[in-house]
Amino acid sequence: MRVAFVGKGGVGKSSIAGTFARILSASGQPVLALDSDPMPGLAFSLGLPAVDAGIPDEAVEAFDRDGRPGLRLRPGLTAVDVVERYAVRAPDDVRFLQLGKARGPRWDNAPQHAAFQQVLDGLPGDRWNVVGDLPGGTRQPFQTWGRYARTVLVVVEPTAASILTGRRLARLALARSRPEVVAVATRTRDASDAARVAEGTGLRVLGAVPFDPALADADRRGVAVLDRDPGSPYVEAVRSLVTTMTAEECA
Repeated sequence: MRVAFVGKGGVGKSSIAGTFARILSASGQPVLALDSDPMPGLAFSLGLPAVDAGIPDEAVEAFDRDGRPGLRLRPGLTAVDVVERYAVRAPDDVRFLQLGKARGPRWDNAPQHAAFQQVLDGLPGDRWNVVGDLPGGTRQPFQTWGRYARTVLVVVEPTAASILTGRRLARLALARSRPEVVAVATRTRDASDAARVAEGTGLRVLGAVPFDPALADADRRGVAVLDRDPGSPYVEAVRSLVTTMTAEECA
């Protein structure tokens, strides 16, 4: 399984992605969680403190690329090596690797960007299930950070702005044979909200995650909702989404 979560900023995609990754890993599946979102939401939803460090600069070297300077992983260092050496171990044995956050007076994280992109391109197809959290908006899912995904899950609230973002993502998908693009309705209060998301975006809604105070409580405490309230409706809805995705992968 290679899935990436995207949507309008603030819809809670990182919380769903992290909960999804942990539930999948707890079922016995090896999971690599990839974070290319500049916000620390995925780390929190995995049950980790905020993690800013990405792939260290020591893993990268400069080289001459047809007369132009370039950056690449050190010779002999593969994508698998990077994950094994530098990924953080999260609860439920999820491996967590993130794009390094900008740092320094010039916000220079070019070496980490170059290394992260090489890892995306070099991941073996059968080593891990990959669950990614993409930056919010419509620019990233079908290129750059989301190119590893076979399925993009667009997280959509039943609000006009969120539905508009979902509809734009659906249109971007029309010109692509891959990945498959489906929706996850979130912060729903009844079945009509999921129906509204489907109608407004034109996407198949694979699951609905309800509005749940348990998530807000976990966010206030800076902990994963899966740890704070593992039996909450929110967690059960994500668990159902994992089951649905797993069944579709096996079909």
